[in-house]
Amino acid sequence: MSTDVLICGAGRTPFGRSEASGRQLAVGAVNAALADAGIEWSRVRAAFGGSDSAGLADTLVAQLGLTGVPFINVKNGCATGGSALISAVNAIRSGMADVVLAVGFDKHPRGAFDPRPEDWGLGAEYGSDGLMVTTQFFGMKIQRYMYDHGITPRTLALVAEKAYRNGGLTPEAWRRKPVSAEEVLESGMVSDPLTRYMFCSPGAGAAALVLCSPEAARSLDTLDGPPVALRSAAVRTRRFGSFEVFSPWIPGGQLTSVSRDASAAAFEEAGIGPGDVDVCQLQDTESGAEVMHMAECGFCEDGEQERLIASGVTEIGGTLPVNTDGGCIANGEPIGASGLRQVYEIVQQLRGRAGERQVPGEPRVGFTHVYGAPGVSACTVLSR
Repeated sequence: MSTDVLICGAGRTPFGRSEASGRQLAVGAVNAALADAGIEWSRVRAAFGGSDSAGLADTLVAQLGLTGVPFINVKNGCATGGSALISAVNAIRSGMADVVLAVGFDKHPRGAFDPRPEDWGLGAEYGSDGLMVTTQFFGMKIQRYMYDHGITPRTLALVAEKAYRNGGLTPEAWRRKPVSAEEVLESGMVSDPLTRYMFCSPGAGAAALVLCSPEAARSLDTLDGPPVALRSAAVRTRRFGSFEVFSPWIPGGQLTSVSRDASAAAFEEAGIGPGDVDVCQLQDTESGAEVMHMAECGFCEDGEQERLIASGVTEIGGTLPVNTDGGCIANGEPIGASGLRQVYEIVQQLRGRAGERQVPGEPRVGFTHVYGAPGVSACTVLSR
């Protein structure tokens, strides 16, 4: 079990639309995380960060301070934030630094994501044939899953209903107006079976974490709340046999899942299992993703989601609260920030600082999972 890395500070900005630049949002999140940890920027010994479309993270030193700190840019699709975090963890474990920053930020234009096939090692025909349309991929994947495991459209709608309800309890969330399952189902088909209100939206926002070695954490007299132990952090890329964004094909034989691989590695490193988790964050680019990731991350068997979600298991007061801040559906997805927003939320829950959305019973173990194109997943296990 690895408990040699502590999260001593966590900060985020509101997500959604913003007049501020992505860089300005990033600086705000970093300063909030530094204040939470009770330290100045000059105490940070290394930094890792990234965005998909809002600039280079290392240039933030122009606003944060020219201290000469090593600052490494990270870009890994929707797993950018999670990958920056794992890089920060490894910096502490290797002895490179005792106080490390991880930051993710983005500011996307209005409308759907507009990826270029060439950036993903694909031919131009992927774009002209419509295979770069992510809504189409998610629709195909959940359609097959629903057929195989008896999941109904209403279950997808209940996931979105929960997301908007939890978003209403999260001051920094973008979508804070409750939406009923019926309204979700009637919001207009995008990619069958996924309707408009089942999807998240590209947006703007930033999140940051301050990680410390145990020795450094003990020296922080002004720490605003107890540190949270990062028991494990794992990232994996796809294996042969996977069905992924921008790679929509299925070979013969047993399917593989990068999320299964990453979550299994995180639990093995932490020395615990899914049954020990009190609160979790699962990638919910759309409603179907949360449903599938419940099983892929080991929290249930395929097909059990229909019953579990209908019975309230994944609600804030349920036995397995999922996406207590509303997830991507309510917060939107600034790609670089999403993975760190997840960890920020778990830190608040484990510290008992989540306000109206606080999970009852003093949760002790949390889990985060992020998934991104073209088949990469990052997972963490945290505890207090």
